[in-house]
Amino acid sequence: MWFVVLFLSQIILLLLFLYFVIPRSFLNDGPTGYNEIINLFYRFRKPIFIILFVVFVHLIEVRFFDPEITSWIGNDYANVILKMEGDVVFWFSQNWNPVLLHYFVFIYIIVYPFTLWFSPVFFIISNNKKAINTLSYGLLLIYLIAVPFYLFLPISNVYTYYGFTFALEMVIPNIENFFYSTTTSNNCLPSLHTAMTILVTYSVSLTNNKKLYFVNFFIMCSVIISVIYLSIHWISDVIIGALLSVGVITVIKKYELAD
Repeated sequence: MWFVVLFLSQIILLLLFLYFVIPRSFLNDGPTGYNEIINLFYRFRKPIFIILFVVFVHLIEVRFFDPEITSWIGNDYANVILKMEGDVVFWFSQNWNPVLLHYFVFIYIIVYPFTLWFSPVFFIISNNKKAINTLSYGLLLIYLIAVPFYLFLPISNVYTYYGFTFALEMVIPNIENFFYSTTTSNNCLPSLHTAMTILVTYSVSLTNNKKLYFVNFFIMCSVIISVIYLSIHWISDVIIGALLSVGVITVIKKYELAD
């Protein structure tokens, strides 16, 4: 059910982006015919493989390794984060505004996933080697650094730790099971949402498409705010996720990995 809903929402966003965001010159001068498109995807087979590899490893980590290692460690380090931050994030859950709640759920569950698949496809079709390489190598480095934290430093997300209803579940009933098919409740630090939305936005900036960049920048800010407002991530998760992304981008630029 939710697969159909999410699929249709992605199609609608795609049409909106093509009409309002993507320049007409791109649509007119872009690749024509299946052969040209296939050749472009073949040319960028390495970054495509890297992206798919990370997604595959992440799903394996979530479904098989994380539950076993979490059980072996037998500790939840969210209490350490709570001692440092206090109830700041929890406060938002006690003061949710219905309009903002629906907006940030929309950003979190619909718009953010759209940017994750639309951006690499756009980079490939626009034949932008630097953008797609930056995104793929950045994703690989971010995940390689993040996964040891996810496995050996389990930190429950805010709403799980406090034991109140998931914000997504309040707006979209019965979505929680679908949501946890791609993540776990204790893969919090660093915030992958934060790290990835910053990386995607930087990669988009390499296309010199100002309208697309400004739209992604707005989405980036909304995603980062959403993980706090919806009481999913701790502030520490967001800060470390941002630092991780900026650090990875710096490494890619310094060593010219995307060129």
